[in-house]
Amino acid sequence: MAPAREPLGHFELEVLQYLADHQPATVRQVATHFASTSGQARTTILTVMERLRAKGYLKRRKIDNLQHYATTVTKTDLLQQIVGDFVHDVLGGSVSPFVAYLSQSPLLSEEEARKLHALLKRIESREHGTEP
Repeated sequence: MAPAREPLGHFELEVLQYLADHQPATVRQVATHFASTSGQARTTILTVMERLRAKGYLKRRKIDNLQHYATTVTKTDLLQQIVGDFVHDVLGGSVSPFVAYLSQSPLLSEEEARKLHALLKRIESREHGTEP
């Protein structure tokens, strides 16, 4: 199934990321987590999960009389989609403001900076036709 493109709300994204890390999971399992972390009711979680299923982000399968939910996209694909949507919708397609933010962000670790440097080298190689 192709990744869904319908926008996600903040809480929908939280639920989807939780499921990506804990799938397959029942509504009860997800609701128990969010009840303890944010006080959300089971009915709210069920509504959000069904909305995510309608948008194409989740699938469900009945196992032993319980509905188990799993994501239809990998966490990596989901995060790439979110970042891509942000760059397109908020930054007008320009990654320069994002890179400028990263260059000043205290959240960027040395390890992440090394990974970004390696990615930049790969991009430069691709642009010059020297990619292995």
